[in-house]
Amino acid sequence: MDKNEELLELVKSLSTQVKDLQRQIRSLSLKTEADVPDEVLVAIAAGVAAYLGYAGEKRQRQFGTTASWNRGTRVAQLNHTPQLSH
Repeated sequence: MDKNEELLELVKSLSTQVKDLQRQIRSLSLKTEADVPDEVLVAIAAGVAAYLGYAGEKRQRQFGTTASWNRGTRVAQLNHTPQLSH
């Protein structure tokens, strides 16, 4: 067997292996196309991110704790008079 025939046999065997792998990939992609709720995907992504060390951002507004904030809140609450309907 000369060198060209060996190379031809190797190419043929690699081609069949590639075809087998492509078939396996197609079958795997069909299995993973199941409907997964978005909430589950978000929970999984958050778990992975936390595991990798990402400490997300606070999305809630942080209210001040200064005296002027407290005073302004009290004044707004004391001036509130609900409208009574008859």
